Amino acid sequence: MIYLDYFATTPCDPEVVRAMLPWFTQDFGNPHSTHAMGLKAAGAVEAAREAVAQLVGAQAREIVFTSGATEANNLAIKGAARHLKRIGDPRRRIVTLATEHKCVLESVVQLESEGFEPVVLGVKADGRVDPDQLRKALEVPTLLVSIMAANNETGVLQDMEAVSRIVKDAGALLHVDMAQMAGKLPVSLKNIDLASFSAHKMYGPKGIGALFIRRRPRVRLEPLFSGGGQERGVRSGTLPTPFVAGFGRAAELARARLAGDAETIENLRNRLWMLVSQAIPGCSMNGDQAPRLPGALNICLPENVEALAVIERMPDVMVSTGSACSAAELTPSYVLTAMGLSREKASRCLRVSVGRSTSKAEIDRAAAFLIAAVHACQT
Repeated sequence: MIYLDYFATTPCDPEVVRAMLPWFTQDFGNPHSTHAMGLKAAGAVEAAREAVAQLVGAQAREIVFTSGATEANNLAIKGAARHLKRIGDPRRRIVTLATEHKCVLESVVQLESEGFEPVVLGVKADGRVDPDQLRKALEVPTLLVSIMAANNETGVLQDMEAVSRIVKDAGALLHVDMAQMAGKLPVSLKNIDLASFSAHKMYGPKGIGALFIRRRPRVRLEPLFSGGGQERGVRSGTLPTPFVAGFGRAAELARARLAGDAETIENLRNRLWMLVSQAIPGCSMNGDQAPRLPGALNICLPENVEALAVIERMPDVMVSTGSACSAAELTPSYVLTAMGLSREKASRCLRVSVGRSTSKAEIDRAAAFLIAAVHACQT
């Protein structure tokens, strides 16, 4: 099988698996215990925290481990909003984009029942926010803005330097979902207050993520749930030492391989698009007018060619029609319709994502399968 769905998840790097194994059976102590085995596990947790911090340019004490980016996004948005409301901040507006991950959109919308004002901005045809529209939205005193760095369907990169300046000028907190970007391209946390990360998007294990919480100026959050006060009182619960250690090793590998991986993956992505676009008249690429992640390729197929029908005709090629979180919904991608595509056109789109393990031979084979499947659907 040819796996081209790296935006959905990545395989654990063998070195990550090796880093995790001892903490399952040999060194299984609770990292919050004070005996020798617990202290050893705690040391592994702190080493991993430092590795994640170095990857993203943070201080280790600014990294809080979570169960994944979904929890980190919920904690950032709901935690910041509830804390500021509790201490008497009068602002209620929370701004995000229509192309954000579902967990961000749902978090923002759910806060309406608590008296907050959700504002969901549209995007331009290239998938990026209109700076003027963002400035206008922030004319009303705003508590928090949440905008992802790299889209999980198109790979489109927001201009976070410009966005952060606009948000800071307005005096709002800025949360950035960096689950797709971290480990693929260099990230900057300048003018960013909160940022979410995920291990399984960078060849680490599923079930572990992190939230960057700026220390200076300090950002405070209300915890999502009660417990023993682990992770500096922000995120209670026993940390899964094997997953944390795996996350740390994945971060180390990503940092060492960042430039080389990006160049290789981008070349493979470009080759796949060249082969497909030359053989299939009428296909186009979504988000091609904006900077994108190296492995991102969102293809709009010719008229009368349904994406799901093409996927069914090439069972050995693993691609998708959109976010894995929304795969159960047999509806066109809301990200693409927000970019201006009709529902019919969005139903003709495939999300293809190239990764570290992809080979040139797999790209050539995948292109051949895709071309044959499209031609079969046209006959």
